This record gives sequence, structure tokens and C-alpha cells, in this order.
Amino acid sequence: MDLNMKTAVDPSSPPSQNLNRIRALSTTQERKLVDYLDEKFLQLMRGYKKRSEPTTHLPTLRDYLDASRQILSLIIQIPPIDPSTSLRTAYLLRLTNDTLSSIIGYPPEPESLPEALDWLDDLDQAWLAVLQAQVWDPDTGAGIDLYIHAVDASMGMKSSPMSQTERTRLRSLIVGSSASLEEWLESQREREGEDVENMLQRLGLQAEFDELFSRTLDFLGGLNGIAVESV
Repeated sequence: MDLNMKTAVDPSSPPSQNLNRIRALSTTQERKLVDYLDEKFLQLMRGYKKRSEPTTHLPTLRDYLDASRQILSLIIQIPPIDPSTSLRTAYLLRLTNDTLSSIIGYPPEPESLPEALDWLDDLDQAWLAVLQAQVWDPDTGAGIDLYIHAVDASMGMKSSPMSQTERTRLRSLIVGSSASLEEWLESQREREGEDVENMLQRLGLQAEFDELFSRTLDFLGGLNGIAVESV
């Protein structure tokens, strides 16, 4: 889908800053984006609810994660310029809630666990970028600092930080999901006589599991006066 979200480039700016010289979505662009994302979320929900039926397009966890990643890739590229900033946050919170509650609806097959942890790591990186009001660079797969030209700032261009309510909701989603994911793994693997720790170590995934959402939680902790290590 082409939303024509091009950067507004100041010829006097260094090339490395051109990606950051962006504008908020126009009213038309935002309407098209909202319609498109709402439809994608609806398809994701329908596919998940019918995951056990032969007609579903999301029969496996891998299929679900692939569909979710497509939505994530679009949300994270919404410009962090008001009023578009709040749109990016709202949709990422929605995706986080939906995916974290849906992943545990699929059996944790060993072959799908690496991809699940990779997806959660992508989500962690996306949240770090949003919390820092960064522009997402799809070429590097990372957030880069937003650059607002002095002229644009003088005309009112800004990027508002996430509210305390949004940060509290995000923390709650992450903390709750971490416990649910561990219970999900335990309930399934106990049937095969292997505990979660041994399974994760055997698959080489223990470190990845222990570091789930570490970037986001470190940043949120820093907002509450807890020392944050450099990422």
C-alpha cells in the first residue's frame, strides 16, 4: 500500500539527516492508513479465531507471526510528528495486546519458538523507537533520532512523548505477557516430560527468553528513576 509518506528534505541538511526530515500524515493519508490497518487487524483476528478450522489462513504460529510482522512494519513507519505520533502509539499498543494474547493460543512447537522469540525481539526494538520518538529506518531495521528543523519547530512542529497512562499500559502488557508465556511453555512441555529451562537450553533460546522486552523495560524503568544501561 502506497501512502506516499516521503520525507520533507531540506537541501541544506546533510544526507544522513534527510530520513528524519519528515512530516505528519495528511488527513487523507491518515484516513487511508486507518482504514487499511483496521482491515488488517480484522483479518488477523478472524484468522486467529479460526486457527483450528481448515479454512483459516493462519493455521500455525509461524503464519500468525508473519501476518503480524507485516502490520508492525507499517505501524512503526508512521511519522513521529504530531498529530501522527499518537496514531503510531495507539496502533502499536493494539498490536502488542493482540499478539501477546494470541501467541499462547498456538502450541509452542520447538520449530516455531525461535521465530516467536525473534518476533518479540522485533516488537521490543519497535517500542524502544516509539518511546524515544525515533524515526524508523527500514533499511537498518532500527530507530534513529528525529531531526526537526528550527524553521519547522518555530511553526509548531513537534513530537509528543507517550503519556504516563500509555507507558503504564505498555508495562502492564509486557509484565503480564511474560508470565503468560512462561506458563504457556510449561503447560505444553510438561506433557512431554521436559521442563521449560531444559527445553530452552536445548534449543539455544534461554538467553533470548530471559531478555524478552529488556530494552523497553529498561527504558520504562529509567522513566521511574531506575538506572538504565546504554543500549
